[in-house]
Amino acid sequence: MPEELFDVVDADDNVLTQLPRSVVHARKLLHRAVSIFVFNGRGQLLLQMRSSTKDEYPDCWTSSASGHLSAGEDYDVCAPRELEEETGLTAPLVRLAKFPAGPETAYEHTVLYRTVCDDEPRFDPGEVAYGEWFDLDELARRVAMEPDRFTPPFRTLLEWYLKTKRPEVA
Repeated sequence: MPEELFDVVDADDNVLTQLPRSVVHARKLLHRAVSIFVFNGRGQLLLQMRSSTKDEYPDCWTSSASGHLSAGEDYDVCAPRELEEETGLTAPLVRLAKFPAGPETAYEHTVLYRTVCDDEPRFDPGEVAYGEWFDLDELARRVAMEPDRFTPPFRTLLEWYLKTKRPEVA
């Protein structure tokens, strides 16, 4: 299977060129990603434990679903695709915020989406070891106690979410 091509972008998210995934990651070039927070009706957030075979942050907790945009792909097209590929879920997504690329986001311009869904996830075993639902208070405590067990991009997104969106969770 040919290696994925990513759009390499500048600090303003303008496309500069397209390069293979391995080159983009090795050189820490700016590129694009989406992240989705899936909540259940009880307000718990679904997290996934990344597979041990992942090239970045293996065996770490991260967002319910996340992934890179393919070259030429739009954020709003990528997000539902990633949600379904990684969790087997389909649900309406709400675009929350866009985060600039930098070390804290793994050099990815990242758009965060949110949804509420009570369907049972069916994780892709090539990407995800397993998943678990977390109460936000307990999750915040765990992240504070063991930050290295969570990906840096997820920690950045969760910190923002807890500060700005938490009252909407029900």
